[in-house]
Amino acid sequence: MNICLENKIFSIVSDIVSDKDLPCFVIGGYVRDLLMKRESDDIDIVVLGSGIDLAKEVAERIGPGTRVNVFRNFGTAMLRYENLEIEFVGARKESYRSDSRKPVVEDGTLEDDQKRRDFTINALALSLNRNSFGELIDPFNGLDDIERKIIRTPLEPDITYSDDPLRMMRAIRFATQLDFRIEEQSLKSIARNRERISIISQERITDELNKIMAVPQPSSGFRLLDKTELLPLLMHEVAAMKGVEEKEGKGHKDNFHHSLKVLDNLSARSDNIWLRWAALLHDIGKPLTKKYSEEHGWTFHGHDFTGSKMIPGFFNRLRLPMGLPMKYVQKLVLLHLRPIVLAQEEVTDSAVRRLLFEAGDDIDDLMDLCESDITSKNDEKVRRYLNNFKLVRQKLIEIEEKDRIRNFQPPVDGEYIMKTFGLTPCREVGIIKDSIKDAILDGVIGNNFEEAYTLMLAKAAELGLKIKESGE
Repeated sequence: MNICLENKIFSIVSDIVSDKDLPCFVIGGYVRDLLMKRESDDIDIVVLGSGIDLAKEVAERIGPGTRVNVFRNFGTAMLRYENLEIEFVGARKESYRSDSRKPVVEDGTLEDDQKRRDFTINALALSLNRNSFGELIDPFNGLDDIERKIIRTPLEPDITYSDDPLRMMRAIRFATQLDFRIEEQSLKSIARNRERISIISQERITDELNKIMAVPQPSSGFRLLDKTELLPLLMHEVAAMKGVEEKEGKGHKDNFHHSLKVLDNLSARSDNIWLRWAALLHDIGKPLTKKYSEEHGWTFHGHDFTGSKMIPGFFNRLRLPMGLPMKYVQKLVLLHLRPIVLAQEEVTDSAVRRLLFEAGDDIDDLMDLCESDITSKNDEKVRRYLNNFKLVRQKLIEIEEKDRIRNFQPPVDGEYIMKTFGLTPCREVGIIKDSIKDAILDGVIGNNFEEAYTLMLAKAAELGLKIKESGE
């Protein structure tokens, strides 16, 4: 079987290796994606010789300004051509120690190189030599696995996963990205070898988690993490949401599966990865706040606050960014009940002002999260909630246009209060500031200096404060 390779880079490589009689192949993900008619901008080229020397010759043929990045420790080199990133490596075979995923590398054949690949669909190779250009080399029936939509290892799965446990995460990620299923023996092997994940750096694991989170329907990846029992090893807070407890005939929903549904709902609306993380994590405070009473059944009071307090530790442990992304997710977890409460009750201007003030520029994302949180099987209930959310959204627009509350700073701030009354930072300054803020949010006064100044004077008089005379 011959495959058409149209890009000029393949012709350049072919001319060089054919003149030198060096067997050379394009291998791995590029071949897989070519056969699946998917876009790919990463090319791996394997040569039975020096990958570094080949990369340098290719760069010379491309022309001046083509830079080659050499990684001598790995025997690889990389260059960019048009929109492609091309890696060159000599064919190799690998062996592993039990305490490391870093292999001992030796020169090898194409067969050796294909055996060390993670999955059959990534072990496909196409010849770049002139006399066999485009010929498919498929020793493990990867083409059949593409057609059957199966993730399978070239070697016995226990060997593949034990040698490099990151492949367990990659299996789940590829199955999620490509909508494939993991072959049964391979799936069982992941569960058997799950403890080996401990030798993988958190950064590599989190990179795979983010790739799972970025697919159109991320829940399938998290269900596979659960099925293989990797989930509690990687995200015990998420795993803790699993299960339903019953007392006196009363149960609660499974918050893990509910959160996955919310995640998929949200992913249909937005590709913002941090908003997706917020969807997965919005209920992580529930296991710690779960209580049962005869009067109310199961309750999770304060799970929004508790969950928000858990976010920094979660992000730190997973090596997710601790700056704005963490604070953004923390804010959404804290506020995720607020629009829902508004949608259940009469929507007052005061409540909407406070929501706008606290959510700021993230209000639209918060509303998307809350609407995604409607997972009831009762169609009438869903319709009622969504109609109420439309009212909340309309009210948000009206209040913002009228009162300019989003990200507002009270027109009279602490510095002005201290200067007016000759104060240093103290309790009285805080009382006056809060009074002005609350009065604006409650609609008692407008969001302007004159009304805020008048209220400041009235509140100061109650506290026994006097305006500082000039010269004092």
